[in-house]
Amino acid sequence: MKQIIGGRPPPASAEVRFLVVGEESAGQRLDNFLIRVLKGVPKTHVYRIIRSGEVRVNKGRAAADTRVEEGDVVRLPPVRIAESVAAKADQPAPAREFPILLEDDHVLAIDKPAGVAVHGGSGVSFGVIEQLRQARPAAKLLELVHRLDRETSGILLVAKKRSALTKLQDQFRDRETGKTYLALVTGAWPANKKVIDQPLHKYLQADGERRVKVVGKDDPDGMRAISLVKVQEKFRDFTLLEVTIKTGRTHQIRVHLASAGHPIAGDDKYGDFELNKTLAKRGLKRMFLHAWRLQFDHPATGERVALLAPLPAELQNFIAHARLPPAPV
Repeated sequence: MKQIIGGRPPPASAEVRFLVVGEESAGQRLDNFLIRVLKGVPKTHVYRIIRSGEVRVNKGRAAADTRVEEGDVVRLPPVRIAESVAAKADQPAPAREFPILLEDDHVLAIDKPAGVAVHGGSGVSFGVIEQLRQARPAAKLLELVHRLDRETSGILLVAKKRSALTKLQDQFRDRETGKTYLALVTGAWPANKKVIDQPLHKYLQADGERRVKVVGKDDPDGMRAISLVKVQEKFRDFTLLEVTIKTGRTHQIRVHLASAGHPIAGDDKYGDFELNKTLAKRGLKRMFLHAWRLQFDHPATGERVALLAPLPAELQNFIAHARLPPAPV
C-alpha cells in the first residue's frame, strides 16, 4: 500500500504501509515527519519503531534525525491507535480564519486572539493551526513557526513552505528576530530596571501542571533568559511595559516580571490572584500580555519585515479606564 504524503495524514493501519514523501515535507526530520503522519501514536512508540529498524527510508535503516526528501519511500510497520484517539481524529477542528497581518506564498502572519491555543494537546483538542488547516484544505503546508501561550494575544507566524519554516525557525533559534510584547503590570515599575537576566527552570506541580521559576545562575537546571524592559506609560496602579525577549523560554515574560514583584495583570498562574478577581469585575477577564511587534528577515527575499498588532479592544478599553482619575469618595 503506497500513499503520497500531502496535506493530510493517512488513517492509522494495522498493515505495513509505504509512504512517498511529498514536496511540502522535504527537508523534515524523520521523527517529526512520522509524528505528524501517525496522529495519536505516542512519541515514545514513534522513536521505538525508528530505533528498532522497523521504519525504513528507501529500503534502508534511518535515524530519527535523518532528513527526508521529496520522492523518498518510507516504510511504516503496522501501528494501532486506541479507539478513543481514532474517534477523536474523526472529529476535525472547526474551520476558522484569523485576522491577517501579512500573507504571501511563503508566510502567513495572523493576529491571534487570547483564549485560543496555537495547537491541540494538553487537554485542548485543537488550536489555531488545526483550524487554519480545516479552513484551507487546498494548502500544501501550514506549520507553526513559533508559539504563544493560550492567553497571550498577538502576532503568530505560520509557514506555507518547508523552506520558509526552516529559515524562520533558524532565525528564532539564533535570536535574529525582534520580539516585543506589551504587558500591563501591577504597581510602579522602576524606570531604571531595564534588563532582567535571570535563569529559568521548568518543573511540574503535584497536579501535573507545568510551571516555571527563577533560579540562581549556578543552578545546573537553569536556562539563561534575558528580557529587556521599557516603560511605555504609567498609571496610578499599573505600568504598561514594552518587553523585548532575547531568549524564548516558556513563560519567560510572566515569570521575570512576577519575580521582580510586578506580576502581569490577569495572570492566572503567576499573578496576584485576589487582585485578578477585582480586575475581572472591572472588565479585565484575561491576562494583559500581547505580542505587539515582530521583526524578521523574509525567508524568500531576505528583506527585513516589521509587523505590528494593535492592542485588542478589551485591553484598549481597560487602559482607557486606567487613565481616568479615581472617583471622588
